[in-house]
Amino acid sequence: MYQVSYDEIIEDSSEEERSRERDAFDEAIRLLEVAMREGVGSAAATQALYFSEQLWTILIEDLVNPGNALPEATRASIVSIGIWVIKEVDLIRKGQSTDLEGIQSINAIIRDGLN
Repeated sequence: MYQVSYDEIIEDSSEEERSRERDAFDEAIRLLEVAMREGVGSAAATQALYFSEQLWTILIEDLVNPGNALPEATRASIVSIGIWVIKEVDLIRKGQSTDLEGIQSINAIIRDGLN
């Protein structure tokens, strides 16, 4: 019989979760790259902004959950970044910003930190 320790299961689960998060950030980055080529008013930009907003909304909801295992200071910092991204998405939609590259850069930094 094969026995697996609880720690191994948790470690595998955490690695799978990080992998899914990296994949989600990869998709956000890809969508934003297309949007940057096609322009802020394009359908690609609308899709990229929607995806980025949804991604960060989900992340923030997870980070504010008391069961989240990250240190409180780390969670607070990432939540602050997420709030900035969501506000920037709103500004772009309102025509008050064109900073798709800023959102793309933040997503890349966070994705790279998941390794």
